[in-house]
Amino acid sequence: MTRRIIVAITGAAGSVYGVRLLEELRKNRAMETHLVVSRAGFLNVTTELNMRRGALEAMADVVHSDRDIGATIASGSYKTDGMIVAPCSMKTLATIATGLADNLVSRAADVVLKERRRLVLMVRETPLNLAHLRNMTMVTEMGGVIFPPVPSFYAKLESLDAMVNQTVGRVLDLFDIESDLVRRWEGVIENGVE
Repeated sequence: MTRRIIVAITGAAGSVYGVRLLEELRKNRAMETHLVVSRAGFLNVTTELNMRRGALEAMADVVHSDRDIGATIASGSYKTDGMIVAPCSMKTLATIATGLADNLVSRAADVVLKERRRLVLMVRETPLNLAHLRNMTMVTEMGGVIFPPVPSFYAKLESLDAMVNQTVGRVLDLFDIESDLVRRWEGVIENGVE
């Protein structure tokens, strides 16, 4: 049975997370990916990764315009396993937290929340102000998962690429999607004794 997951890329730094998610999900042929990218998201993909729009869109099974409020993923009757916003800008966080649903990214997130499906927001901003924190609290209270892409230093990762992979793998864990990206914690061993 095919599973469906929505991946959104918005205008925060860190578009590599959305791209890496699409790369990893592509390996799982039982997974159908639906991509929606905001205008600022496309700008960041181009700026940060030197990737053209066509190359990004080719990574997904289905591509939706962020202006297409009539898309399949805008309705709760269209079944998905949930949605990952990677990265999630503070503007997108605010529209999701307040139920504004002014484009397909925030509308699809609203649908995922109302249908009690998994919503993961890879929020990217620092430092955080009170509005950011309150919006994160509201989304959490609605059932969403706030997942800032924070490096797993305990894993002793050697490169930025390994850190991105670790984070993407942990996000996939939240959807019970297997990957070989995560260096799993095996406990602390001192003097040969755990």
